[in-house]
Amino acid sequence: MADLKLEREFPVSAETLFDWISDGAKLLQWWGPEGVHVTEHDLDFSRLGPWHSVMENDEGQRYKVSGQVTHVDPPNSVGFTWAWHDNQDQRGAESHVTFSVAVTESGSRLVLDHRELADADIAGNHEQGWTSSLRKLEASCK
Repeated sequence: MADLKLEREFPVSAETLFDWISDGAKLLQWWGPEGVHVTEHDLDFSRLGPWHSVMENDEGQRYKVSGQVTHVDPPNSVGFTWAWHDNQDQRGAESHVTFSVAVTESGSRLVLDHRELADADIAGNHEQGWTSSLRKLEASCK
């Protein structure tokens, strides 16, 4: 198993940052790596229960991921399970993501913890995807 941890600083309040990581309309503005768009979704990390999204790139390749929101603690953290779907729409190995928000002198900090990934290669792929997504969040959340 492998884990991934990324941190980013934002010049906004913890409450504002929490809205960006939990509210479905705001999530859609940064969800998924650069170069993909969300074509289908039930993104709402402000409540417990199921979620899913389908991302598509410019070549028409589709990537579906789904899970369960496991905890919501505004404005501190939200957690959810994560599993990619294969071409037959079967869920693969499940991992767990937690977004944690902390107040800083200049605004707030987001800590993204993605745990229980199958191996280091998969963790590396997720690091690339999350880093790209976080660039979109940084551009949106001002």
